[in-house]
Amino acid sequence: MKPTLTILTALLLAPLATMQAAEATASLPRSLPLTEGVDPAGIAKFLETMEERRFELHSFMLLRHGKVVAETWWAPYAAEVPHCLYSLSKSFTSTAVGLAAAEGRLSLDDKVISFFPESLPPQVSDHLAAMRVRDLLCMAAGHEKDPQNEMVKSDDWVRAFLAQPLVRAPGTQFVYSSAATYMCSAIVQKVTGMTVLDYLRPRLFEPLKITGVTWDTCPRGINTGGWGLSVPTEGLAKFGQLYLQKGNWQGRQILPAAWVAEATSFQIQQPAKPSSTRPKEEDDQRQGYGYQFWRCRHNAVRGDGAFGQLIVMMPDQDAVVVMTSESRDLMEQLGVVWEHLLPSFHDAKLPADDAAQEKLTRLLNTRHLAPRSGVAGGTGTGTGTGTGTGTGTQAFALEENSLGITRLTIANTDKTVTLTAKVGDTEHRIVHGLGEWRMSDTAMPGTPTKLGAGTLATPTRKVATSAAWLDASTLELTWRYLEFPHRDTVTCRFDADRVTLSFLSSITVLGRAAPTRPTLTGKRLAP
Repeated sequence: MKPTLTILTALLLAPLATMQAAEATASLPRSLPLTEGVDPAGIAKFLETMEERRFELHSFMLLRHGKVVAETWWAPYAAEVPHCLYSLSKSFTSTAVGLAAAEGRLSLDDKVISFFPESLPPQVSDHLAAMRVRDLLCMAAGHEKDPQNEMVKSDDWVRAFLAQPLVRAPGTQFVYSSAATYMCSAIVQKVTGMTVLDYLRPRLFEPLKITGVTWDTCPRGINTGGWGLSVPTEGLAKFGQLYLQKGNWQGRQILPAAWVAEATSFQIQQPAKPSSTRPKEEDDQRQGYGYQFWRCRHNAVRGDGAFGQLIVMMPDQDAVVVMTSESRDLMEQLGVVWEHLLPSFHDAKLPADDAAQEKLTRLLNTRHLAPRSGVAGGTGTGTGTGTGTGTGTQAFALEENSLGITRLTIANTDKTVTLTAKVGDTEHRIVHGLGEWRMSDTAMPGTPTKLGAGTLATPTRKVATSAAWLDASTLELTWRYLEFPHRDTVTCRFDADRVTLSFLSSITVLGRAAPTRPTLTGKRLAP
């Protein structure tokens, strides 16, 4: 017998993730897809296609008419945990600039050098003198390429940015630049006396009841602006809905409607990438750029970040799509939205479809990322034979290494593997579940794996960990950093009285960064 729609409603509106989200933030209203004119079969097909095409999603939320009609987190990721946004941070920095302009603290036509007379190079070029706040927002500062890599080598990022050569007149050509967004953050801090995060708290985050927000800083305490912001998924949905509502939130004008319109409108054309083979009308990277927002096909607007952090605002459909992920191809990920979600929107309430709703509810409530499985009976480090059999504890003295780890202890039970790394007088302990995730906090040296410079907002990070014996002498540990898109695979190999630890970041697997951590080797200590 099929469940009634009433039972399905209860299943959809009260999964654990939803209750956690309600505790973390004042929740958006919930509804059923059919009630809001969205075909649940299309949402289900979207989720299935994402997994069939091996996109690793961490969260997904779909809003229609201001109500959440579908949401899920891939365990061990969870609703209450903020997620690093990478360049999706830029849209929030842009919002801070818009608010500062509305308060009369700056104008978009103000010259950038006017804010930093103490940081100017000995010779100010005509191009540098002409650079405006508007040019930073439009990614048209005048550089040949993003000067971020050169900028972050200094402990004074503002001075380093202003010293970079400009090859063209500002405002004339789009060149993607995270450094330009950092300068927007620095300007907001200069004119308000507050970091962008502190400035936005009472103006954006508190009115929308978004909590758990953090933002990395440069060596001089300025929020990194173009990256480094972390926000829970529902907070991203609220931000997208605010822009969809032209800056109005529950009857209060949080952002000027004129700013929302200008920031999300076509301001500058992006050039085609040399590798691009798509015609312009099919390319979501060539639909025009606003103020740190991308124009998309289908009259949509998005904020996005590396590895598939996405807010897609669809005014024609009155919808918002939010995803966090570790994606190999953000544009292909967005393409699945157009392929399956876009056709799912209808102008009227749809007739009941218990089977489609039941399938969607089941999918939403069962998303997870499975831990690695291992061989049966491999639950210990051995007793000097170099094998992974038996339970117990072993300690190893490590050779000198750049992580500063001097001693490693590995303890095994039939359910867990505990790794303890000693650095100076501090011990970093991580408990791993065998065939299951275990949650903890860690400040282990070399973690978390991430792109982008800056000081982390918090000294520790949440991590989900699991262990698997691949054979009798090889132990594989997985560390998922729940506030970041990435994971580490730590492989421990035991050979007689020796141990070798090697680290592989998922960023390296995706080809975005070379390995940065050494292979550790050590000798077993006598019991």
